[in-house]
Amino acid sequence: MTTTTFFPGYSVSGGHAPAVGRPSHRMVLLLWLIPVILVGAVLAVISSRVTTPPVRFVCPPDCGRPPIGTPVAINPRFTAPDGSFSVSYPAAGSSYRITTGDDGVVAEFTGGEGGTLRLSSQPAAGRAARQIVDDLKAQHVPDGRVVYEIPNAMVGYQPGFGEAIDYYPQGSTSSYTRMRVLVLAAVKNDLALIASVVGPYHQFGPDFGPGKPSGANVQLALDMGKYVNSFAWRGDPPR
Repeated sequence: MTTTTFFPGYSVSGGHAPAVGRPSHRMVLLLWLIPVILVGAVLAVISSRVTTPPVRFVCPPDCGRPPIGTPVAINPRFTAPDGSFSVSYPAAGSSYRITTGDDGVVAEFTGGEGGTLRLSSQPAAGRAARQIVDDLKAQHVPDGRVVYEIPNAMVGYQPGFGEAIDYYPQGSTSSYTRMRVLVLAAVKNDLALIASVVGPYHQFGPDFGPGKPSGANVQLALDMGKYVNSFAWRGDPPR
């Protein structure tokens, strides 16, 4: 007699069980991409509405301004009584003796080899920068010799004209000392702004000056640059 053993379980119908379907790779990819695209589109719309479009300039002539904040003022600043211009000048006690007037600032250098820095103005009266420099030379150093024209001369970031001038005043011991004058001028709004230094000639080289070749050859010229381009006419941006 044959004994049949039964095991508890579930009853199934005869035949093969149906195969379970699997989603295609394309469908899975779409299910991932659709939410990403929707979120990206929403973020792009929000960004376009809250972001100010950049200002487009036609350069030249309108070349815009660099994206900088208001500069930090380190040195004191002189402003003309009528507000026509302003300029930074050395702080008192920093090896300079300062005198101010209606037309600008005179800073006498009391250290090193000495010299005088002048940051001033005068009415242009229709004159160009070159003519103003020529008139200053005729007035203050008529016997001076022009050594060279200063290339790409600028005052207050305004194109102008400049010269290096040598002259030989006689000292108390009947000797002659070679002096060097650097003068730059620029005109805007019919107002000439002028920067000049005068001091003993001393040729720049490895042991004196900035260490690089230069035609300035006067010690005070090393401190002149930051004041020349601090000039500003009425209405100019702060600098």
